[in-house]
Amino acid sequence: MATTQQGVDEAVEAAKPMRADARRNRQRLVDAARAVFDEQGASASMEAIAKKAGVGVGTLYRHFPNRFDVVEAVYADDVDELEEAARRAVAELDPWPSVEAFFDAFLNYARRKGAMMTELQQAFEKHPEFRSKMRQRLDGAFALVIERAKAAGVVRDDVEGSDVMQLVAPVCSNSAISPEQKRRLTGMILDGLRASAAVPTA
Repeated sequence: MATTQQGVDEAVEAAKPMRADARRNRQRLVDAARAVFDEQGASASMEAIAKKAGVGVGTLYRHFPNRFDVVEAVYADDVDELEEAARRAVAELDPWPSVEAFFDAFLNYARRKGAMMTELQQAFEKHPEFRSKMRQRLDGAFALVIERAKAAGVVRDDVEGSDVMQLVAPVCSNSAISPEQKRRLTGMILDGLRASAAVPTA
């Protein structure tokens, strides 16, 4: 029995580097897919993604059996980066500059999302629980930045992170709006968030 258990333990230990390699390989595929979507849009083929990653298309399909899986993986990775941007802004910047920096990060996130919007919407319809989970994470990222700024007195206290998400997301994800106009509109939203913009109550 001890010998059997030892064999199991050794097998588990031997498998750990393989799992780490698999995670690195998967991330390389996700990074390649993001780059290809940025270059070619949602019409990018699985073959183009595999070529960008320097692997055979069979390797890509082993990690991601269909395009929806690739789209979801890239999108989840983008949300990871946005959450990290929120944490970094709060940790490294003063309250108001952190809000501005996070808005910039959200604009970049929205640009990437727009490149694969059609297939992402289809993925959301197929997996509504995935959409709900991602939305909760986005609301949480906004809340982290906004609540700290509210506590510092630089953002009006009658808004919540989810309110700001509702204001910013439609502007940033609208493909009919130019990048320059998006920056102007988000600047207007920022001005409206300042504590000095709050209307005094009677």
